[in-house]
Amino acid sequence: MSENNYKIPDYITFGKTFEKYKWYKPILVFVIGLIIYVLLQLVMIIFFSGVYGNNTVERILSGGYDVIDTSDAGFYVSYISVILFAPTLYIVSRIVKDRPFSSYSSSRGGWNWKIYFKCLIIPFIIYLIVMIGTILSNGKIQNTTITILPLIMGLILIPLQCIAEEHLFRGLIMQTLGSWFNIPILAIIVQSIIFAMVHPYNIVGVIDIVISGLVFGFLAWKTNGLESASALHTINNLMGFYTVALGFDILQSNITNKDFIISIVCALISAILIYYIGTKYEWFNEKTSENKS
Repeated sequence: MSENNYKIPDYITFGKTFEKYKWYKPILVFVIGLIIYVLLQLVMIIFFSGVYGNNTVERILSGGYDVIDTSDAGFYVSYISVILFAPTLYIVSRIVKDRPFSSYSSSRGGWNWKIYFKCLIIPFIIYLIVMIGTILSNGKIQNTTITILPLIMGLILIPLQCIAEEHLFRGLIMQTLGSWFNIPILAIIVQSIIFAMVHPYNIVGVIDIVISGLVFGFLAWKTNGLESASALHTINNLMGFYTVALGFDILQSNITNKDFIISIVCALISAILIYYIGTKYEWFNEKTSENKS
């Protein structure tokens, strides 16, 4: 099939297009994945308990965002625990063999780094402006305790954390719901609610996460892949991390109305511009070699 005649399959309902798809196989993926994820988490906990001590790790895992600071232990445990979603899904896809792991990334033939990096530019500019405004407005409100290594590792771990989270919520969960109900809008709404349920915020923060989940879901749907949503998610988390790490903000579970408004406005403007510019310049028509034959 020529590239000009190739029609990219709908991303949300993509799972049911595979020959080995059965409605119950995503349930197997969830069950087996939970087992594998718990085992990987145990390995991580044993490792970091040996390095930082049992009390530190237990406090981080049980205390929510308010006890996680930008010290080494809090940083590594909180982000790596989410990054483990990706290898878990990869391992399960090899066990269940209902579909390739790449199909969770996009319906264009897998993950495309060129699209991801292009989509980073727009939210980076928007969030950077907001970050500078926050710094000028608030000044330094807490002492900087972070060491240089987490500052450097943040540029690696935070993007991986966001990509892994997108594969779980907008990939596995949203595609499963889309394949079951064949109603993309319903899949987007339900996954955003589930996404919010795993974030320990106050009611304002939960609403913020629901809206963010909707934005990420629509981006993944309309661009037929996770790259754009992952890019927006990455910049949001990176800017938040470095603002807190450098002492210009405080990480907490109680989200203020001001932070809520700023978060939603940044996410919506970024998403609209990513979709508009990306569509205009045909970023999302770019397929991997898997689909170019």
